[in-house]
Amino acid sequence: MNIKISQILSYFNPEKLKNDKRIVVFSVCLLIAASLWFLNAMEKNYATSLTYSVKYVNPPNNLFLANNPPSKLELNVQAHGFTLLRHKLAFSFSPIVLDLSAISQSLESYNNEYRVPSENLIRRIGAQVSKEITIDRISPQTISLVFDSLNTKKVPVLPQVELNFKPQFYLKGIVEAKPDTIEITGPAAVLDTIMVLQTEKITFESLDKSMQRTVFVAHPKNTGISPAKITIVVPVEKFTEKKISLPVQISHLPENVQLKLFPPNITVTVMVGLSEYEAVSSRDFSATVDYNQALAGENHLEVSVETNRAYIQLMKIVPNSIEYLIESE
Repeated sequence: MNIKISQILSYFNPEKLKNDKRIVVFSVCLLIAASLWFLNAMEKNYATSLTYSVKYVNPPNNLFLANNPPSKLELNVQAHGFTLLRHKLAFSFSPIVLDLSAISQSLESYNNEYRVPSENLIRRIGAQVSKEITIDRISPQTISLVFDSLNTKKVPVLPQVELNFKPQFYLKGIVEAKPDTIEITGPAAVLDTIMVLQTEKITFESLDKSMQRTVFVAHPKNTGISPAKITIVVPVEKFTEKKISLPVQISHLPENVQLKLFPPNITVTVMVGLSEYEAVSSRDFSATVDYNQALAGENHLEVSVETNRAYIQLMKIVPNSIEYLIESE
């Protein structure tokens, strides 16, 4: 038989197929049959497995979960096809929440370890998954929960701040944390390593007045703190210059040696807060030179100035080195 390809292709011509009622009827019947088969199949019960992540909450009082129980559970389930299809198409499920206090209440512990048979959790988990799904089995078959006691201690809080001031404004005193100590609760092994807690870092820009800010306190995982937030107090004041004349003292000077200084006094320029301006005097400073520098043959002795007031900003020492003359008795 000699059949040309063009004749075969002409038989499947879309226009002819469209006009051929037999093909249209056949296609409709096929679609209806497939739909009925699918609906009938979905009405049947099927067995499959679903994997859920697990969230463990509410440990017993003064205890914490010391081990790492399974983060996922595999559920062997049965349900109608439509129910399973709906769950499969969801792609992600809300985690199963297990209340540790409720679970451990009916079990006996061995050295603070509870071994929970998974079959005991079927009803609890089933209520969270779906009433339309029957859970036959849970893997793993046993969940181990190990608890340890919690300790509490007080630790100081260290503010973490970055300060930027407007011209002539400076920090008056120290940055305070209120309260300056808080309670931290957690495993004894963790608490033994904690001597201080730090706040989250915060930046103050263009400061020209005292500020307060409430911030969170950072703390390690598996610990709790009270209170969770503290107040940072930044005292700010406008500063101005003040010049003070100081006599120069000599350190490490032997009793049989006299050392004459030229000049015997120096002038320091400091920045001091307006509220303390009148109170600042030469009694708040000490100026010294070291005789050991003279023994080393230095031509000039460097002047060192110290103050007992933390809020004073030392700006300039004039002169910052002085000449000397040694006279022996």
